[in-house]
Amino acid sequence: MFEVVAENQKPLAEQVADQIIQLIVSQNLIYGQKLPNEFELADSLKVGRGTVREAVKLLVSRNVLEIRRGKGTFVSQEPGIIKDPLGLAFFRDKYKLALDLMEIRYIFEPQIAALAADRATKADIAEMNRLCVEIEDLVKAGENYTKTDVELHTRIAQSTRNLVMPNLIPIINNGIVLFNVFPYQVERMDALQIHHEIIDAIEARDAARASNAMIRHLAYNRRNLQGLKNVYEKEQVADQPIVEK
Repeated sequence: MFEVVAENQKPLAEQVADQIIQLIVSQNLIYGQKLPNEFELADSLKVGRGTVREAVKLLVSRNVLEIRRGKGTFVSQEPGIIKDPLGLAFFRDKYKLALDLMEIRYIFEPQIAALAADRATKADIAEMNRLCVEIEDLVKAGENYTKTDVELHTRIAQSTRNLVMPNLIPIINNGIVLFNVFPYQVERMDALQIHHEIIDAIEARDAARASNAMIRHLAYNRRNLQGLKNVYEKEQVADQPIVEK
């Protein structure tokens, strides 16, 4: 089951972590499945329990494993995918960050929509339409629709059936969340109509139309964001601490 763990340039705990990942992959372990306990892992790998404990901590920090007190160590949901893979929380200029993330979305999302047009199932499309209607209902009610907006774009990305796409989804979602946190952002119903155009194109298996509709959607959001620059800068100045002279 395990390869020999020995002294080399990589710390023992890192080697053990690698071996545990290989175990998860080779055994096709999924979310919620339990790993062998600390004693069993230490015996199989011929290392001390402290090394196993350190390796598990490393994998918990990487969202590969989760520890449930009194129950053991389990495979995490979406193992290895962290919420902020690019460390975006540490960028101070959120407006510039939102614009730059919009550029990244321009690179990925039109092609994602095109691939979805080719690969989405009837169940995918039905769920996209449901989420579309839910977003409109939330907007009409004046409620926060960010979570549902994220779910819609996630579903479109997942429908590509591309194995790498789940690793890109957090980047896309960060862009959506960051854009929607600006208090001045108001999504108009005519903009929401583009959601339907994207999904209609996907359902029609028209990759070019799906891509173009996504570009229009992103262009609308970018124009809104650019229009908020002066207001955002004023807010930033207002938030600065007052220094007495």
